This record gives sequence, structure tokens and C-alpha cells, in this order.
Amino acid sequence: MKVLLAVLLALLVALQLRLWFGDGSLQQLSRLRDEAMHSRSEVLRLTIRNQALAAEVADLKSGLDAIEERARGELGMIDEGETFYQIIREKGASNNRVSSPGVSSAGQNSTEAVNE
Repeated sequence: MKVLLAVLLALLVALQLRLWFGDGSLQQLSRLRDEAMHSRSEVLRLTIRNQALAAEVADLKSGLDAIEERARGELGMIDEGETFYQIIREKGASNNRVSSPGVSSAGQNSTEAVNE
């Protein structure tokens, strides 16, 4: 009887060890749930990014306004009849004043083209 009790106790300890620390353990299950939640949030973030890029592609394909806006912002395009102003703040200048359109409040270079 004592031998049977010892065998059952050893089996119980072995099963408990496997439950808590082995393959398919509660630790591993918790880690996999965390990874799945992180993966879902990453997929959601990338899905939103893909939708924004698809909307931008559709906008660029459909008209010239988006192309012109992009050329102005990224390439500095200036149209005929416009005057180009570039405002450069010194590094020590205070940023307490209200910013006007086209002027960065971070003290960086800012450009703006104005129709005349």
C-alpha cells in the first residue's frame, strides 16, 4: 500500500511539474497569449497604415491636386505668380510667440509660397 501511495505521489508531482513548467504549461500559454495580443495590435496598426497608403495612391491616381500638393511639400515646387519666403530662426530665439502659417514652432526652417 505504501508503494502504491509513493508511486501515485510521484506521478502527481511529475504531472504538476509538467503543468507548471513543461511543454504546454500555464507559463507557455500565458506567453503565447501575450504574443498573440501583440501580433493582433501590430496587424491592426499595419492594416490602418495600408488603408491610408491605398487612399493616398487612389488620390494620386485620380487627380492633379494631390500630385501638386505632394510636389510642393516634398520637392519645394513653386507655381508661376507665387513668391517664395523662407523663415529661419536662430537657435537662441524664443518660441513664445504665436506661430504664423508655415512657421514651425520648434524653431526649424520653414518655407511657404504665397500667391501674388
